[in-house]
Amino acid sequence: MTRFGLPKICAGYILASTIVLLLPWDAVGQTAAPVADPLRPPAVAVEQVPVVPARIAERLRQYQAVRSASFLGWAPDGNGILIGTRFGDTSQLHRVYKPDGRREQITFFNEPVTGGFIPEARDGSLLLSMSAGGSENDQVYLFDRATGQAVPHTDGKSRNLLGPVRTDGSQLIVHSNRRNGRDTDLYIADTRRPGSMSLLLEVENEHWTAVDWSRDGESLLMMRYVSINESYPALFDVAARKLHPIALPGDSPSACGPMKFAPDGKSVYIATDARGEFRELARIDLATMKPAWLTADISWDVASIDVDPHSGRVACTTNEDGASALYLWENDHRRRVELPLGTIAGVEFSPDGKHLGFTLGQPNAPADAYSLHLGDKTLTRWTFSEVGGLNAESFVTARRIQFPSFDKRQIPAYYFRPRSASADHKVPVLINIHGGPESQYRPAFSGSDQFYCNELGIAVIHPNVRGSAGYGKTYLKLDNADLREDSVRDIGALLDWIAQQPELDASRVAVSGGSYGGYMVLASLTNFGDRIRAGIDIVGIASFRSFLKNTSPYRQDLRRAEYGDERDPKMQEYFARIDPLANTAKIRSALLVAHGKNDPRVPFSEAEQIATKVREQGRAVWTVYADNEGHGFAKKPNRDYLNAVIAVFLKSALSLEGE
Repeated sequence: MTRFGLPKICAGYILASTIVLLLPWDAVGQTAAPVADPLRPPAVAVEQVPVVPARIAERLRQYQAVRSASFLGWAPDGNGILIGTRFGDTSQLHRVYKPDGRREQITFFNEPVTGGFIPEARDGSLLLSMSAGGSENDQVYLFDRATGQAVPHTDGKSRNLLGPVRTDGSQLIVHSNRRNGRDTDLYIADTRRPGSMSLLLEVENEHWTAVDWSRDGESLLMMRYVSINESYPALFDVAARKLHPIALPGDSPSACGPMKFAPDGKSVYIATDARGEFRELARIDLATMKPAWLTADISWDVASIDVDPHSGRVACTTNEDGASALYLWENDHRRRVELPLGTIAGVEFSPDGKHLGFTLGQPNAPADAYSLHLGDKTLTRWTFSEVGGLNAESFVTARRIQFPSFDKRQIPAYYFRPRSASADHKVPVLINIHGGPESQYRPAFSGSDQFYCNELGIAVIHPNVRGSAGYGKTYLKLDNADLREDSVRDIGALLDWIAQQPELDASRVAVSGGSYGGYMVLASLTNFGDRIRAGIDIVGIASFRSFLKNTSPYRQDLRRAEYGDERDPKMQEYFARIDPLANTAKIRSALLVAHGKNDPRVPFSEAEQIATKVREQGRAVWTVYADNEGHGFAKKPNRDYLNAVIAVFLKSALSLEGE
C-alpha cells in the first residue's frame, strides 16, 4: 500500500475560501490615509486600501473559524487514522484514535504540512512534506515519533515532491529538481535513513512521475505527463533502471489519470480516455497488454483508485458533473455506494481490509474524515469539524445549472441561491471563476458562500467554463492556445443568463478568481466592463507573455502545452491582442489585486504590472501583497485580513448599503 499520492504537476490553483463581510465604507476609488491598520499583519503591505474597521474582524470571526478535516491514511497498527486540520494558523497533522474520539496533534510547524504514516511503521513514524513561505520548494522529512524530530531527506533548497513508498515501508521515491532547477529527476531513499537519496532516473526535457510501487518492490508504475490531454503510462524496472511502455488502445494521444498495481503485480488498473471522451477504468494484463474495461457504461471520468493488497477489492470514485460517486468491486461485481452530494478524496483501504477511508466534503457541510465498513456498508464519520458556533442547519446547498453560450454549448455551473432572493427582492451576484485552467469547481463547503447567502443575500455562481476538466476531452480542449478567449465569452453568456433570472440583479455583478481564474477576472473586465461592477484578482495572470517567460523553469513547458508557446510569433501576436495588460484602457470596474511575493507559479511581477498599468489609466487599484505567501494566502492571519479588505471593497462596489 502506498499512501503517498501522485505529485501535482498541473498549475492547479489552491486558495483557502475567501470570506467577506460587507460593511459601510467610502467609495472604492478612495485612497487610504497613511494610518497604521492594527488588523494588518506585519508581512502584508497594501496600497490604496483604507484602514479596516475592527468591527469587521468580529463580524467575520465565526465564518473564519470554520474548520475542515482531511483523511490522510490509516495508522499501520490499526489504531486510528491520520488527518490534516487547522487548530492554529496553519494546517497540521493529527491522529484520531476512534470515530468522534480524541484528536492528538502530531506536528507543530509554522508552515502548512502534509504527509502520511510510513507503511508497517508500528511506532507511528511519518514522512512529511513542507515548504517555507509559499515558495513550493517542498522538502521531505522523516518524522521520528521516538525523538519527536523532523529530519530532512532533501537539501533544503530545491523542489522535492514526496512519491510512493514501498508496501513494507523500507524505501521511498522523491521527485526533485535539485540537479539543474528545471528537470525533475527521480531519487530513491531508505525511509528511515535521511541523507540516503540516490539518483534513480535522470530526466531531460520530460516530466516523469512515479505513481505506485509493486508489492515486491521490483517495479514502479510511472507516468510521463505532456499535458492534461496527453500522458503515457510505463513500468520502471528498479534494479535494471529501465522504462517499459504500457500500450494503450488507439492511435491518437490520450490521457491517463490515477493508476494502481493489482496485488499480484501482473496487471494494473489505469484510468484513461484512450478509447473515448472520458477516463474509463481499465485493468490491463501486463503480459498481453490486453485491457478489460470496467466502467464502460459510466460517461464520467474515474478520479481516484485504490486496491486492497490482500483481497484484491477495488474502490474508485468518478467525477459526475463535479460531484463524486463511489464504486466498489468485489469478486468482479461492481456496486455503487450511495453518498450525499459532494466530493470524495483520499480513498484508502484499511490495513485489515475491512474498511475504506476517505474525505467527504459537501456544499453545505465542511469536509470531514469518514470510513465505510465493507461488510455491512455502514458509513462512519470520524471527525466533526467546528462551524464557528454557527447553526449548521442554516447552510444552503448548491444547485446544478447550465446556461447556453455563444455557440449554443451548455456550460455547467453551481449556483448558491440566497433564501431571500425573489422577483421582488433582486440580489447581487458574485461569479467565482476557478483556476487551472484545467481545473473544475466541485461542490464543496465554503464559509464565504454560506456567508453571502445567509448573511448578505448575495448569490454565488461557480461556472465551469470551457476548458474545465471533468466534462470530456473535447470540452477540455475548447480553450487551448488561440481558443483562449472563448472561455471568456462563456462569462459573457453567464451575464446574459443572470439578466434573465427574475431574482438576480444584473446591474450588481462582481467577478473573483485566482491564478488562471485571476486572468479570467481581468479578461472579463476588459471585455464586459460595462456589465461588471468589480473584479478581484488573486495571484492572477496579467500577461501570458510575461507569465510564461517568468514562471519557474520546471513549469514552463507544461504551461506552454496548455496556453501556447509565447516564443512562437503567431502566439506572441495572439497574446499581444488578448492579454489584459495590453487592454488596461478598457478596465473601468473597481479592481482589487492580491498576491504572495514568493509565488513560484504566477510570479509576483504579474500583480505589480497590472496594478501599475491600471493606475496609469487614472483608475484606483487596491493591492494586498504578502511577503510570506506564495500561490495563495495560506496563513490564517493574512487570509483573514484579505477577507476583510475584500469585504470593504465589495461593500462599496456592489452598493450594498442597507442590505
